[in-house]
Amino acid sequence: MRRPLIAGNWKMNKTPSEAKGFAQELIKALPVKTDVEILICPPYTALSLVADIVKNTPIKLGAQNMYWEAKGAFTGEISGEFLKDIGCEYVILGHSERRQYFGETDETVNKKLHAALTGNLKPIICIGERLSERETNLTFDVIQKQLQGGFMNVGNIENVVVAYEPVWAIGTGKTATPEQAQEVHKYIRNFIVDKYDKNTADKMRILYGGSVTPENIAVLMKQPDIDGALVGGASLKLDSFLQLTKAGS
Repeated sequence: MRRPLIAGNWKMNKTPSEAKGFAQELIKALPVKTDVEILICPPYTALSLVADIVKNTPIKLGAQNMYWEAKGAFTGEISGEFLKDIGCEYVILGHSERRQYFGETDETVNKKLHAALTGNLKPIICIGERLSERETNLTFDVIQKQLQGGFMNVGNIENVVVAYEPVWAIGTGKTATPEQAQEVHKYIRNFIVDKYDKNTADKMRILYGGSVTPENIAVLMKQPDIDGALVGGASLKLDSFLQLTKAGS
């Protein structure tokens, strides 16, 4: 049985003081026991503060990106070793905004995946097609290419999470229908069966992302291959994020 994962990607939002306050309020508001794994991914500048707050609580901490080298002359970059030392358990890799605005490719995502696994971080690999690609029936071609490139020469993927985020649904208010999302999630799981084995595929969590809200998460989570959500805007407000965690259980 795959445990649902609700992950909040704060992107470039919340100063350290704002992040600290949010984390404190979140802990107070959460039930003592939940069937859902809860993850928050603040900006780099808030990670250390939030790590101290969520330590020894059910809330997991993740980063939004990392570099593939452990250390060196790479101005402005952060390595997995740094993230692990702070207290991160997860790291998001290959988000469409990283690909669109910062030139990330399947090759660089693959390098980061290798580094994350070597550093005992749990990577969340983001994949998804643009609107033009969906409209021209290229969705599965794009997904296959991103999966093949991202998982190149990767052996043990026990701790890897995949997040399907159609680019046309991120921050637009548009959401893939449950049927559209399930179709791609099933394709991803079948890819893992073919590349690895059925047991590995059955254990892998595949998240949906793209304008996820308290109003649409329940119907998405009813799909057999959707194991949670990678949430942007709705994770920035306490009430809506709490509703998402409840709906995911």
